Amino acid sequence: MAHIHTPKDIPVRYLGRSSSANLVFGGIFLVGLAGFLWGLSVDPDRAWQSYVSNWLFFTGVAMGAVMFTAATQIVKAKWNWSVKRISLSFSAFLPLAFVLLIPMVMFLRESYFPWIEMMEYDYIVQKKEAYLNVPFLVARQLGGALLLFGMGLYFAFLMLRPDQGLTHDIGDDDARRASWRTRLMSNWQGQEAEEARSWNGIKRLAPALALTYAAVMSFFVYDWAMTLEPHWFSTLFGGWYFMGAFLCGVTATSLLAVVLRAQDTAVEKAVAGQQLHDLGKLSFAFTAFWAYLFFSQYIVIWYGKLPWEQAWIIHRSGPIWGPLALVTIVLVFIVPFAGLMGRSPKRTPAVLGIFASISLIGIWLERYMLVAPSLNLEGPAFVVWQPLTGLMFLGLFCLSVRWFLTTFPMIQLWTPAPEPEMIEAELVVGAD
Repeated sequence: MAHIHTPKDIPVRYLGRSSSANLVFGGIFLVGLAGFLWGLSVDPDRAWQSYVSNWLFFTGVAMGAVMFTAATQIVKAKWNWSVKRISLSFSAFLPLAFVLLIPMVMFLRESYFPWIEMMEYDYIVQKKEAYLNVPFLVARQLGGALLLFGMGLYFAFLMLRPDQGLTHDIGDDDARRASWRTRLMSNWQGQEAEEARSWNGIKRLAPALALTYAAVMSFFVYDWAMTLEPHWFSTLFGGWYFMGAFLCGVTATSLLAVVLRAQDTAVEKAVAGQQLHDLGKLSFAFTAFWAYLFFSQYIVIWYGKLPWEQAWIIHRSGPIWGPLALVTIVLVFIVPFAGLMGRSPKRTPAVLGIFASISLIGIWLERYMLVAPSLNLEGPAFVVWQPLTGLMFLGLFCLSVRWFLTTFPMIQLWTPAPEPEMIEAELVVGAD
């Protein structure tokens, strides 16, 4: 990544409030909600499958973007000074993700989880009873989500709090923004002290968040996807899911950065060609890494010739689901990998935005492929409930991210004080 120094004077920029935008996103949510309710009345099993796969996708985008911000803080990256707040804006969806998880753990039982019925007669499933039981399912899902999302939101708080002191006296007359500023400045100890306190907290929290992210995100995909074929298992499945979510965090940041550049000249100047280039390089790299994880899982299972492991792939490679699986690979890997080669596509906003969008659509389809083929061995490859339910989640997602960017500065104003690296702190032998 390029070595870019954070400028001393960063403009205070908020996304403008827009009742028409809220109306559009609210309408998208209502259309999706109506579609989901219609699906429940016509084909509840497929409607819930679409609900779960969309939850896995949008929660992954939000949490992956937060983890992307935390990762850049861990490595003390400086190139992303103008885009880290864009990544952080996706944290606004996390409270909604927790609320949307509750119906899944409360209502989905035998119609969704085959292992509940199989527990009565299947010897292999009975051996997994310590993990595969409903009370533990509810506890680990709600407890894990509460822990992970809580840590993500506290990380966002630490990143946001110092900015509130820098925007306190700018004459902003937005009552809602001022209200949130007051809340975040509770027990304020002064600008310098708060910046040091936040940075110390971030340095401790970010590594813990990374470990929690890997563990809890793995539980999510184990429970809502892998256990749908109770005899099948993969130790790489969790990593494939949470690294796919991390890829979504990078590409979603790229897409939103391109959108915001088009709406605000200050953001356009701050998120310049170099930042886009670095986002493009990361998108390219983690696209290749997604393919690496996919192939690593596939090659071991297929050439191992173990029937239980092969069954999961066979269900997704036959005449019913095979074409959709191929489309998924093309959208997630082949098109972005080929399109983002070279320097020019990464630095061109429209091109980067197009390939980021294609990658996100591919991962969205991949989440559906994690769930539906395991429960619909002879069903249609794609049904209307998936995009309709996706609109419900998309509307809420866009409303939450838009709320964040209208409430807090789009570009982070405070910068952690530079710390000497170990090599800089070494003393020369024999020096006075």
